Amino acid sequence: MKQVIPVVVIKDAEDTERTLAALREGGINCAEITFRTACAEEAIKRGCKAFPDMNIGAGTVINAEQAERAVKAGARFIVSPGFGEDVAAFCAENGIAYYPGCVTPTEIMRALSFGLTVLKFFPAGVYGGIKAMKALAAPFPQVKFIPTGGVDLGNLKEYLDFDKTYAVGGSFMMKGDIVANCKEIVKICES
Repeated sequence: MKQVIPVVVIKDAEDTERTLAALREGGINCAEITFRTACAEEAIKRGCKAFPDMNIGAGTVINAEQAERAVKAGARFIVSPGFGEDVAAFCAENGIAYYPGCVTPTEIMRALSFGLTVLKFFPAGVYGGIKAMKALAAPFPQVKFIPTGGVDLGNLKEYLDFDKTYAVGGSFMMKGDIVANCKEIVKICES
């Protein structure tokens, strides 16, 4: 089963355990906690302590200083909206998976020069979605994508069915009933 990576925005660290528990109850044992809020670092710490077996990473990381803070807090992977050489170097030096946002051939070639072959395709909906991913997969057969942005329950299966999709990211499961949304996602992943 391919992985779905929930993009989780925690605005109050007190909400961390409840939010991550809802993801797990729904069948998803992974979370990308974004570095868009003042409490992101604390949320990652709390999440890693409460759920040590959960794959918790940091998202919206835009420089090496944030990446270092996220890893010290316990993040197991780093995601960026774009490609950052300093973030790539930090993650390589520390054995941390790094998934930078890359949507053009030039960005993909830069990421490949750093040894990265799993790339976030963001924002997927704006940059041509599955059609664009298929076009980019031809000249870059070694690359797997994590489409994020514009993915929802209606098009999730189409992305998951593409053999160059490593995982699918998004915040669509965080709206409304998280548990029910995640159970629906698991059903789609298993079909």
